[in-house]
Amino acid sequence: MIFSVAGVQLNAQQLQLQDGAVMTVDKDVHDYGEIDKGSDPFCEFLITNTGNEPLIISNAKGSCGCTVPTWEKEPIMPGESSVMKVKYDTKRVGPINKSVTITSN
Repeated sequence: MIFSVAGVQLNAQQLQLQDGAVMTVDKDVHDYGEIDKGSDPFCEFLITNTGNEPLIISNAKGSCGCTVPTWEKEPIMPGESSVMKVKYDTKRVGPINKSVTITSN
């Protein structure tokens, strides 16, 4: 059995404005720990709009093709939350450190 250790870091710059959407993420890093090669692991990040206007995530991109984020394409209204799932492809063996960059309004 071959194991892989992987982690995903979510990069979301939080810009505080007087008015507008403000993205708050429940965690900055997810440690998958040891995972089997060929398995299908994913993690979830809870994204909350703590601003006063709708939050629109226009893009989320993994640092490579092995890290694939998916999210609801609808705006996140003020005070509401949405889940971003990040799937990691386990074809590589060994320690891995990947990131996801989110683009929003």
